[in-house]
Amino acid sequence: MSTPSSSPAPTSYRNTPNRSVSVRGVTFAYRRLGPDDGVPLILLNHLSAVLDNWDPRVVDGLAARRPVIAFDNRGVGASGGSTPDTIEAMARDTVLFIRALGYDSVDLLGLSMGGFIAQVIAAEEPDLVRKLILAGTGPAGGPGIDKVTSLTIKDTVKALLTRKDPKQYLFFTDTVGGRRAAHAFLDRLKERTNDRDKAISLSSFRAQLKAIHRWGRQAPADLSRIHQPVLVANGESDRMVPSVNTVDLAARLPQGELEPLYPDAGHGGIFQYHDRFVPRALEFLER
Repeated sequence: MSTPSSSPAPTSYRNTPNRSVSVRGVTFAYRRLGPDDGVPLILLNHLSAVLDNWDPRVVDGLAARRPVIAFDNRGVGASGGSTPDTIEAMARDTVLFIRALGYDSVDLLGLSMGGFIAQVIAAEEPDLVRKLILAGTGPAGGPGIDKVTSLTIKDTVKALLTRKDPKQYLFFTDTVGGRRAAHAFLDRLKERTNDRDKAISLSSFRAQLKAIHRWGRQAPADLSRIHQPVLVANGESDRMVPSVNTVDLAARLPQGELEPLYPDAGHGGIFQYHDRFVPRALEFLER
């Protein structure tokens, strides 16, 4: 990936150029779209995800009014280096990436594992983070988070046997509505056909699983350290990071706001309900 020459801001995630920035000698891959001005929204991705795993309806919807930056953290996708096996190290790398782009104030949207990273950054770098959106995620030590590894392996094997994408089982409910939403989401992920990202390596995937397991086994987090406004969202039937964590986050964060849990939705609730999530997220960010 290389940094493109100056050109008009892309209007769709499907044709957003791949860019790169050097962070202490390591290349970080990213895509940027949306307006040139305003506080940028940094997207922090979920387990095993690369740039092409963000729902284009969510990215395009947010980028209609906000600068949006999606990136591959260290060792993931087209980014160089080795993937850390702790959430705290991933958070430090994220901060280095943000500062390498020249930003001193950002908003964060963290999905699942990305939400763990966002919480650490908000607590450790309060002057850098203005607002947070936490989706399908939970606090350190939250119930069920340490079961992500076993659940992921189980559903990945199930997907292989049924010739389906694991996200159909991990991100969506096993109902008529959930299966329909899963198919629509997976179709949207295929809309970009050129300059797609590299898939995550097995070693990086293992490092991420180890980091998530450690996060789930940590002592309960002190969420009072996070003073920024936080919007919390999820489906009502999240199997990966049980939805009780979403309610817990909103209640324990000093400025937490709970988006009503999306019905008949799981871990990928913000993708399934992108038409509700995007306007709510924009309203929150622009307040």
